[in-house]
Amino acid sequence: MANNKSSKKRIRQTERRTLRNRMTKSAVRTAMKKVSSAIAERDKDGALAQFKIFEKLIDTAEGKGVFHSNMAARKKSRFMKQINRI
Repeated sequence: MANNKSSKKRIRQTERRTLRNRMTKSAVRTAMKKVSSAIAERDKDGALAQFKIFEKLIDTAEGKGVFHSNMAARKKSRFMKQINRI
């Protein structure tokens, strides 16, 4: 357990950041599932609409350091490829 003030503060900060990161990751995963289901239904307009939402969420998460930039770019690229195949 932490003994001094600064380490106690660090623990509090880490808990808040962990919660924020978890919420962000969850939102991105939900958006990914929506895009995937729209692609599976062969609904190009719906997939594009969901992709725009997903892209905004993952770019924001990437900017905050929740996801690595290469991972975000890879996910976006693969989804666009799948949407263009429809």
